[in-house]
Amino acid sequence: MIEPRHLLLPALACVASFSFAQADLEGKLKKLEEQRTAIEEQQTRLTSRVDSVKLAIIRRDLERIGLPKLEAGEELVVHPGHILVYSEKHEQPKWTAHIASPDLIKGNLARIDSFLPDPLVKTGTAVTADYWYSGYDRGHMVPSADMRWNFDALQGTYYYSNISPQVAELNRETWADLEDWVRRYVNFSKRRVFVATGPVLRDGLPTMQKADRKNEVSIPEYFWKVIADLDGDNPKAIGFVMRNAKQDGPPVSYAVTVDSVETLSGLDFFPALDDAVEARIETMREIKDWYGEGDPNHGEVEPLRAPLPKGMFNSVQAKYHIGKTATVCGTVVSSRKTAKAQAIYLNFDRTHPNQDFYATIWSYNGPNFSYDPETWLVNKKICVTGKLTIFDDIPRISINNEKEVMLYEEAIR
Repeated sequence: MIEPRHLLLPALACVASFSFAQADLEGKLKKLEEQRTAIEEQQTRLTSRVDSVKLAIIRRDLERIGLPKLEAGEELVVHPGHILVYSEKHEQPKWTAHIASPDLIKGNLARIDSFLPDPLVKTGTAVTADYWYSGYDRGHMVPSADMRWNFDALQGTYYYSNISPQVAELNRETWADLEDWVRRYVNFSKRRVFVATGPVLRDGLPTMQKADRKNEVSIPEYFWKVIADLDGDNPKAIGFVMRNAKQDGPPVSYAVTVDSVETLSGLDFFPALDDAVEARIETMREIKDWYGEGDPNHGEVEPLRAPLPKGMFNSVQAKYHIGKTATVCGTVVSSRKTAKAQAIYLNFDRTHPNQDFYATIWSYNGPNFSYDPETWLVNKKICVTGKLTIFDDIPRISINNEKEVMLYEEAIR
């Protein structure tokens, strides 16, 4: 049956209108996508310009107050995010300097892991053949993680001018923890810090004896790091020194004054500062000042320095005596009582969940104490005696009564 003409016309008009609307939507989408692309390109260009200015400020401030004193004949090697002096004799940096800024918090660039000779070092640097299968890690002096907010700055940390041979257990463990310790301060305080890092270089150091080596790369015995918060009216600084070997303690165990690093390294830090300010900050070693608001590690203290008297052990050494009866000493930095078991946990030297050792007082042993151990023992240096067991990879001792707890000062008499 053929529809009357007057009925077909409205239908045809609807189809035409719908087709026009579809074409109009596709046109709108194309136009919006073009606008978005233009905005993204503009944002990329603007970010690049902002980063360029930020890097220029870093270089300016490093050169103004952040570099160690130059010795005669030394030349600065300037990269986008850091500055260094290279030791041709030892084929590694004599020192590096950079600023760890709050920008590192938003950095999400991936590791590059492409190590290259530094084209800015006139004498040439170490190369991959010097390190490959040498038994040593290629240890960054300027951490790549501090520069993941800018690609050029990140790339600069992978030049061999920024690399020194480190024992793997140091590079991947305690040294890495120290780098994280610095970043945590920047993260939680929202403040930037000046950081200088390097090996302790001297005549007579052994070199990496690889048959296919191209250079004689010295193997340092020690590494150091100096950190300074110099912005504002209350500047402060602290140093760290670690042996090039596996270290058991947390980073705070290796804290020293900047003066001590100067004595060990022969360098002069912050020579551009006012003499009085320089003298004051270089004698500081206040660990508690380096925890920003909200830092979960706030309150940690350094373990008691080993060896302890009378065959006692600190909280870090406890893991070597699992299954034995021993006396472990340290500072109770926090405590907590579990809701279900009503057990009291005393965390030594580091707060939960980062503690290296803790003591447990089960609820049924509560009456064996003349004081409330959950509150009275906090912030006290104590020694506990008992059989060392391990739970969730953390050593612990269960305390049955207050005779198994002694104040440290009394225990060492």
